Amino acid sequence: MREKKLYLNDQTSGTLIEKDIYFSEDPRDFGYIAENIPCQNACPVHTNIPGYIRCIYEKRYGRAYELNRMYNFLPGVLGRICSRPCESECRHGEEGLGSSVAICHLKRSAALLKPDWHMIKENFYASSGKYVAIVGSGPAGLAAAHELTILGHKVILYEAMEKPGGMLMYGIPEFRLPRDILEEEIKQILRLGIDLKTGVKIGDRISLKSLLKDNDAVLIAAGCQASSKIRIPGEEQKNIYKGLDFVKRINCGEKIDPGKKVLIIGGGFTAIDCARLSVRLGAGEVTVNIRKTREYMRINADEKHEAALEKIKIYSLVQPVEINSDSKSGPTVTFQRTRLEYTPDGKGRVAVPILKSEFKIKADTVILATGQVPEMDFLKIQDKDNGQHGGTKKGYTTSIPGLYFAGDCVNGSTSVITAIADGKKAARKIDETFMNRKKIKSVIRFEEAGANDRMHTFDFIPRVEMKTLPPLKRCNELSEEVELGYDAEAAHEESKRCYLCNRMFQIDTDRCIYCFACIDVAPRDCIKLVKGITLKPDGSFGDLIETGKWHKTSSIAIDNKRCIRCGQCYDVCPMKCITITKVELIEQKLEA
Repeated sequence: MREKKLYLNDQTSGTLIEKDIYFSEDPRDFGYIAENIPCQNACPVHTNIPGYIRCIYEKRYGRAYELNRMYNFLPGVLGRICSRPCESECRHGEEGLGSSVAICHLKRSAALLKPDWHMIKENFYASSGKYVAIVGSGPAGLAAAHELTILGHKVILYEAMEKPGGMLMYGIPEFRLPRDILEEEIKQILRLGIDLKTGVKIGDRISLKSLLKDNDAVLIAAGCQASSKIRIPGEEQKNIYKGLDFVKRINCGEKIDPGKKVLIIGGGFTAIDCARLSVRLGAGEVTVNIRKTREYMRINADEKHEAALEKIKIYSLVQPVEINSDSKSGPTVTFQRTRLEYTPDGKGRVAVPILKSEFKIKADTVILATGQVPEMDFLKIQDKDNGQHGGTKKGYTTSIPGLYFAGDCVNGSTSVITAIADGKKAARKIDETFMNRKKIKSVIRFEEAGANDRMHTFDFIPRVEMKTLPPLKRCNELSEEVELGYDAEAAHEESKRCYLCNRMFQIDTDRCIYCFACIDVAPRDCIKLVKGITLKPDGSFGDLIETGKWHKTSSIAIDNKRCIRCGQCYDVCPMKCITITKVELIEQKLEA
């Protein structure tokens, strides 16, 4: 599909430029996006990361915020606590290219720097007359509620706690996620007309059976609200806390005295949150004990750095085997040392206990932060007709008509952004069932980008570090946010570092005179003599097939997987045969 679009020429006041816009559903183009925009491909909701970073560079902060909201409706929240799968795939982090772009910090900047008068807009479909009850107002539940409302359905959102947000509200410390930011972005969702009922635990006053009877569909998005057990003797004794319970109780305002020595078992975000909370509650010695080594911890480098600043020690290659506790001396944990061995397929490492390596550690408080599991006793219902209880969960559906599942209650404890993606997918599955068709499809959008305005000197800008509160000041406050955010100058400087991988550089082989000028100036091995290209089973293009022989050369080609968009080839080409096209994965609304 093709259309034309008029743009105001920045170089000539009052002049309009006409550009061709193309849309494609060719699998080869989807394959191109997946390989050449690795940050967007790694994001579970496929956020247009180069797009919003470019807007920050242009100081269009409101547009950057809205580009985020198109994919993820909580930019201010995710800009603080996202697990950042995009950053590990960022091309700027490849060997020899420096550190990855601070994508998450820039997301936060878009939310922070947008104008006070910024207007949030939503495009609604006509009302369908359908009602959907959603159990759980965590990330998956909120995502599904937002998506279903936009799609034209009436949503009733049930939450067992006093406030909406689920793990965002009760499972993350306030020093990482300020509650005013969370509440404001949740309010932007609820204002769409979603009926929120808090303090309602399904199975008490309202049964799942009645929800199914009164609504056209019911979506269970209850998350993982219960702490998992490590199944060792003594884990249920006094002064032994479950990690998630510990965080929840503090977030609910309970005063807990952990004593001077706190021992934490586990290596994820909750374990580190418990450690940092313990420091703020007055503990003098806080240790985190893990079965593997630091590189296998399920937290990002920033969390490890902040924990170290707060004098939290991480001990590797140990696992608990028993806990003994008495009322006077507190709990004693018996540990066993471990070693790492490769899995049978050689692709991973497992912790293996070392025999006769036990040792004991005393503590005032022990916190078991080894993960979370779903807590859904309300599912124990019986369908008189088929004797089933919703057991089979495949593609968000169940064996009970109208009952759906999404998020961590199905997939186990994942990340906030993954739960949001799952909630959106479940909502669209419900909508397709209602309407017997899809309303939205993914397409690839091509637009001429014109001359390259990214300077090669941007490649050498070091990652802009996030300013934080000094350790002595932060550790005395439970709610004082540690990360202070980028100001406009810092955000603009960091945005320069993005390679803008959504720009595709191509050589017009009909005009190319094979002068080698582009190859000579390329700072990386990204422009090559090629004799062909491989094809993948799905029809998308694979790797370029290089050659060093002229008689076998079919063209000079740019390998966009290695291109850093410095623009030097574009500037030096005497024939002006290099074109730059903006390529984006977008969603199109389908007409009836």
